[in-house]
Amino acid sequence: MTLREANLKLLREDSFDVLILGGGINGAVAAASLAAKGVKVALIDRGDFAGCTSSNSSNLAWGGIKYLESYEFLLVNQLCKSRNHLMRSYPSTVKEIRFLTSIQQGFRFPPFMIYLGTLLYWAMGRFFTRRPHYLSRQQLKVREAVINTEQVAGGFEYSDCYLYDNDARFVFNFIRTALSEGCVAANYIESQGASRKDGLWSTQVKDGISGDNFTIRSKVLINACGPYVDQHNQLTGQLTEHRHLFSKGVHLMVDRIAGNNRVLAFFASDGRLFFVIPMGPKTCIGTTDTPLDHPDARVSAEDRRFILDNVNRLLKLEKPLTETDVIAERCGVRPLAVKGEEGKGDWLSLSRKHAIDICAKDQHISIFGGKLTDCINVGDEVAGYVEQLGIAMPSPDKRWYGEPGNQIKAEFLQQAKAMALDAMTAASSSEPLTERLWRRYGASALDLLASIRRDPEGAKLLIENAEYLRCEVELAAEREMISKLEDFLRRRSKIELVIPRQDLMTAPGLKKACQILFGDQADAKLQEYLSAQ
Repeated sequence: MTLREANLKLLREDSFDVLILGGGINGAVAAASLAAKGVKVALIDRGDFAGCTSSNSSNLAWGGIKYLESYEFLLVNQLCKSRNHLMRSYPSTVKEIRFLTSIQQGFRFPPFMIYLGTLLYWAMGRFFTRRPHYLSRQQLKVREAVINTEQVAGGFEYSDCYLYDNDARFVFNFIRTALSEGCVAANYIESQGASRKDGLWSTQVKDGISGDNFTIRSKVLINACGPYVDQHNQLTGQLTEHRHLFSKGVHLMVDRIAGNNRVLAFFASDGRLFFVIPMGPKTCIGTTDTPLDHPDARVSAEDRRFILDNVNRLLKLEKPLTETDVIAERCGVRPLAVKGEEGKGDWLSLSRKHAIDICAKDQHISIFGGKLTDCINVGDEVAGYVEQLGIAMPSPDKRWYGEPGNQIKAEFLQQAKAMALDAMTAASSSEPLTERLWRRYGASALDLLASIRRDPEGAKLLIENAEYLRCEVELAAEREMISKLEDFLRRRSKIELVIPRQDLMTAPGLKKACQILFGDQADAKLQEYLSAQ
């Protein structure tokens, strides 16, 4: 019986303290926090975990410097505190990175004035990162030759942080933490609506894999459906203070543009922030910021033109980027929490802070908006509200986030050194195996070492340039609830983002990965993936 099958059996048979709808960042941290505190919690998602907004971000965990322009000082202060906390809690994953920003001539603010804003931002960040520096046009050119400085008035360099892997992997690790603490979670389980009777919620769900229908019972229902929070509240008759407006963000993945490991930041032709972000051997460029009246976003030809036109204008490339250079696309909806008539005017000025609405009578919680940077606060706040609703917390002070302790890491490093793990690193890899395995798996990396000792073939790359070992795929098959091939290629890993589709489809290791992940269903799962592309 697979992990998913075992959990489906429990979802059918048990009754839970809390049922969480949605496995994005808000649902994931809520599940991890509650499970660690001893709450009997279940989590379902109608697609895969981190399947929507949480797998289509800029991969940045930043303090929100752009919100200084709209005078949201309290929000920036909170996000900077949260960013610093994330960096301390996940030093292998959430890393400081320098942002190199150029300001075009005629921009709405002179470069030096914006530079003063970076000093304020640095101070609001408790001087936790490296100091900002003002740069002349010539200094910008020296720092990064790929920047087109012909129309540049000046610029600056400052620090923020980013996720070394991808956002979806970061989110899934909270799901994995929740599972380890006893949470019963399953992907591809869609809520059809819920009703409350005799102090219990009965949520009618449909299994998207088998088509079966059944009911999940819980005392508290948490709506963490991301952009679809409002839709599900309509199904359950919940009236909330907040609602969502939507903004579409699109990024394009291309081959590595700049040699230095910096984020290049600009203001695009429409005045909004535009990034060139390193992602291993590739570069992520974007983003758009387009209002939508619904939560379903698609990449349009206009989106591609906007991004490619801006990157070709702002950078001095050997040849202009075209659509043929695009390896993959990321398209997500940012759900913006608003009250009443907010957003009728300048929607770009809307705050990106999260909001949590509680209906004590119905024991129902709705989570609106939010940013990945603030995720630990969301998890703590949700746990506090659940306790207020009368759910007991057997272990209220148990830490639910962060990398394993120094003792476990020291044991891993000692074993890795003894078996010369870094010497097994493929020449095409962007970092040593010791660093990569610890960052991705924490304490479970010890199991990978044991697997490699049993069979040295486990240390070999399964797919060329994918930076995933055979033993990692075996671990994913056992513990990471891979229901479809896309779950592994796009969300548990970033393989689909960094390997061109034509190369991935012809990679000999892809079929082997399917066999490890799905056994007798390997051919069917591969065809399912190919037909969906």
